[in-house]
Amino acid sequence: MGEALAVEPGWSRSPSVSRKLILWLPFALTAALFVAFLAGLSNSPEKVIASQMVGQPLPDFVAAPAFPDQPGAASASFRDGRPRLLNVFASWCVPCVQEIPMLMQLKAAGAEVVGIAVHDNSADLTRFLASNGNPYTAIGLDENGKAQIALGSAGVPETFVVDGKGTIIYQHIGVVTDADKEKLLAMLGVTR
Repeated sequence: MGEALAVEPGWSRSPSVSRKLILWLPFALTAALFVAFLAGLSNSPEKVIASQMVGQPLPDFVAAPAFPDQPGAASASFRDGRPRLLNVFASWCVPCVQEIPMLMQLKAAGAEVVGIAVHDNSADLTRFLASNGNPYTAIGLDENGKAQIALGSAGVPETFVVDGKGTIIYQHIGVVTDADKEKLLAMLGVTR
């Protein structure tokens, strides 16, 4: 039979090793996540995986005009010698609202922006553009998402830079911001 240990009043037994590990585990995990986060921030842009679409011809698609007084979007129209932006967006997309002012600035600087509105309709687009502005020279309505799938786009917003021969030279995933402005204008050959 084992002998019971006497514990003096005011003193408690020290926790077992496994209990100490359980207590420190959240701190260790938090520290590991913090280190991983810092390592991710220090990655150079060259480590970012390039889009498979860059260097490829714009896939064939035709998106009907969203409005009767504005053309739609079709891959064939990107082979006329004029480089331009192809912006995949939607009226239901919250980040797209954030992006519109920058697209308006790009338009004002001389960039041509063609839009493809995915899973959308003309009535909702009318309200969206009236509230936020219309940077587009043409908007194709991609109601079933076929054009978006052809482009390899997984979400909205996404912006492609297409050269005058119909080749994708850059794909930007997410909101175009002020930090992207000069790069996009340079790719389009827009000089100010």
